Amino acid sequence: MNAMSMTSMERVLKTLGHQEPDRVPLFLLLTMHGAKELGLSIREYFSRPEHIIEGQLRLGQKYQNDCIYTFFYAPVETEAFGGEVIWSDEGPPNSGEPIISDIEQISQLKLPDVRSSKPLQKVFKATEKLNREVGNKIPIIGAVMSPFSLPVMQLGLDKYLDLIHYRPDLFNRLMEINREFCINYANMQLEAGATAICYFDPVSSTTIIPRETYLKTGFLIARQTIAMIKGPTAVHFASGSILDIVDDIAKTGTAVVGASAREDIGMVKTACNGKLSVLGNMNGIEMRTWDKNKTVGIVKDLIRKAAPGGGFILSGDEGEIPFQVSDETLLTISETVQTYGHYPIQLKDE
Repeated sequence: MNAMSMTSMERVLKTLGHQEPDRVPLFLLLTMHGAKELGLSIREYFSRPEHIIEGQLRLGQKYQNDCIYTFFYAPVETEAFGGEVIWSDEGPPNSGEPIISDIEQISQLKLPDVRSSKPLQKVFKATEKLNREVGNKIPIIGAVMSPFSLPVMQLGLDKYLDLIHYRPDLFNRLMEINREFCINYANMQLEAGATAICYFDPVSSTTIIPRETYLKTGFLIARQTIAMIKGPTAVHFASGSILDIVDDIAKTGTAVVGASAREDIGMVKTACNGKLSVLGNMNGIEMRTWDKNKTVGIVKDLIRKAAPGGGFILSGDEGEIPFQVSDETLLTISETVQTYGHYPIQLKDE
């Protein structure tokens, strides 16, 4: 095979094998930007799977992106539980009032039927049709909230932290429901045509809980859940710190870890050392204000530090590029990868 003729799928698979492909894969995890491309409001854009299909295809071509991203918005999962979604014209949809106002309600919480859920059906339909469009040429990345992190939207962070520490009975009950929901939702996306699943688990980050708590909770839950997902996974901590738990993350069975901009990408790559591929770690919040020179400098630095030897996918650190990041910045990121991301990497320490 001529390395220069690699498809995105071939490029990513070789990278995940900790080998050097033709160039560094680029995963711009774009969601709301599809609304801009189609001239729609964010709410209107997410109302029909056909909009997502067209938006993702346009964004992929525009930025020479190496993935299709079928993540709609985070509260689509609480919406499946009967929750409300609050819409904004300038940012991602958010969850409304928590579906659990009193933790005692957990004992009566019902598991949604993933297959018949109207909000989730849109995700499955978009995934299925995108798979028909791109086949095996471009990875299609689905997404789930981890059973351990979903409760932040189900009942709020403060109540959830109390639940973890003081009500193990109800915590375990909620984890049972969320685990089954997560597994069902992930596997339905894979059945519809997703290549892999991004398992979002920000609460497991050491930014939020100490490692000793993670090992007793999020780690065990991730290991149990990922074992039941019928496809490869990437664990993403939505900009949370991970250096102290890299070895633990590797034991969950995942293949990829999302790296935070809080931590040096070179240190993360060294810590992963063939155990995990690294996804990251452009700062999505700061990216909104980058000019062209700064964008080029940051992307080159990440390639220099993390790309040699493979096992690195250039991406943002939050799992979703903010709506305010300009087309110019995104095009500059793509152009810089095309210019400096070819193997063998020629960038030297500066």
